[in-house]
Amino acid sequence: MTSPSSAVRPQLTHMGINVFDIHAMERFYTEVIGLVVTDRGRGRNFKADLVFMSVDPLTHHQVALASGRDPESKSSTINQISFHLESLDELRVMYRRVKAAEVRGLKPLNHGVSWSVYFFDPEGNTVELYVDSPWYIAQPHGDPFDPETPTDEIVAATLAMCREDPKFMPIEQFREQVQAQIDARQA
Repeated sequence: MTSPSSAVRPQLTHMGINVFDIHAMERFYTEVIGLVVTDRGRGRNFKADLVFMSVDPLTHHQVALASGRDPESKSSTINQISFHLESLDELRVMYRRVKAAEVRGLKPLNHGVSWSVYFFDPEGNTVELYVDSPWYIAQPHGDPFDPETPTDEIVAATLAMCREDPKFMPIEQFREQVQAQIDARQA
């Protein structure tokens, strides 16, 4: 018999890359790869300029570029490795699992568009487990939250926070806008 936590299967969905030249990398991923920019800004929790890009209107970003890679760095250029989960209940299961594994850098953040748990793998790469919310607000955004809080309380607090953002909209409306960008690019 399998336990309920063993049935949780995170899905790899997007990646973030620390870069030397964010403008050149943005040009490459938009002009060569064909991604569209869905958001950009300066991180509050991760002090970097960020550019988010996608070719899928259902996915806020498939690639995130983060400025500030140390020119002398010999470490990985990966900013984060992200896994999508289906519900806050699954996020809670995974939060407990990684906490029990005594990972370093455990940091849950409410992005408005999603609820995430970040931590480091054994070699220091950032891993993200996340669940999408039904809303869009401008990114980057990240407020600490407790994944152990009951789901209805997390959802209510998130909706209240999102309504304060001038770009707030239902995620479906945001996805329609991204689809229009993709369609225009393909025309």
